[in-house]
This record gives sequence, structure tokens and C-alpha cells, in this order.
Amino acid sequence: MMKKNFQSLLSRALGPLDLLGLWLGMLSLRLILGWEFFESGLEKYRGSNWFIDIQDSFPFPLSLVPTEISWQMATWFELIGALALVVGLATRFFSVSLIVLTVVAILSVHWPADWESLADLLRGYAITDQGFGNYKLPAIFIAMLLPLALMGPGRLSFDHWLRHRLEQPSDQADRPLVAATEPR
Repeated sequence: MMKKNFQSLLSRALGPLDLLGLWLGMLSLRLILGWEFFESGLEKYRGSNWFIDIQDSFPFPLSLVPTEISWQMATWFELIGALALVVGLATRFFSVSLIVLTVVAILSVHWPADWESLADLLRGYAITDQGFGNYKLPAIFIAMLLPLALMGPGRLSFDHWLRHRLEQPSDQADRPLVAATEPR
């Protein structure tokens, strides 16, 4: 009896937060990630192609892709992906795409060039430009993109709206096929 009362009290207390989380929880991830990736894409769009300097660091088979194509792909995936995340459109596709892009960035730019021990490697888990890599922020971005890729964008999104619209039967589907033979 006491356990049931506690569960009921807990449900009443946390229920509104759970509902709010369905609407705003994933939105907060989408907004911050959208901002960060858009800034990065805009920087590439306005800047010059520095991928030429690091092409040898790209993992195979991306190291075989011409740097101009890689630069354009990274720029536009960051810009379009950021906008798509903000509005919650094709969220899972762009989350996975941005995870792949971020892994490539970690391996190509942010991973420590030389490390001999786990301690050396962990020195790169920082937000700094003092050497030893700099993969902390991209790793955080991946951790933030994973729930979006696995769980979707949340209720406050075009994806949710589209899915809800597609799951509702249309007027045509509601009509029985034998309606024409029924008496009037």
C-alpha cells in the first residue's frame, strides 16, 4: 500500500516533467548542436580550404577524395544539417551524418599526433590549442548527437509532425470499400 502511494506521488510529481521533456528535452540538444555546426559550416563557407594541408590525416577511403569535394561536403553537411536539426527535419539522418563528420574531424584534426600511453592520449581530451590533440568538444558533440540519432528529435519537430500526419488515416482510407453497395 505504501509502495503504491509512493509510486502515485512520484508519478504525479514527475509526470509534468516527463511531458515537458518530450517537448523540450531533445529540442535543447537540437538547438545547441544546430548553433555549433552552423557556426562551423559558416566558417568554412567564408574561409579558404585548409583540408589540403591535412588530407593525409583523413581516414581511408576519405583520404582519396579530392579536398575540394571534402571541403564542400563538410561545409554543406554542417550548414544544412544544422538547419535541419534546429527544425527537427530528417533528424536521424543528419545526426548520423554529423557523427560521421565529427569522427573524421577527430581522426584528422583533433586526435593527438603522437602519443605513447593512455595518459598521453587523455591529455588530448581537452579544449585547448596547446598540443596533445583537442578532441573533447567533438566527443561531447557525438554524445549529444547519439540520443537524436537513436531516439529522434522529440515532439517539437517537423519529423514528429510528419510522422503523426502520415500515421493518421486519410479520409479515403476511412471509407469502407463496400460503401457503394450499402443502401441509401
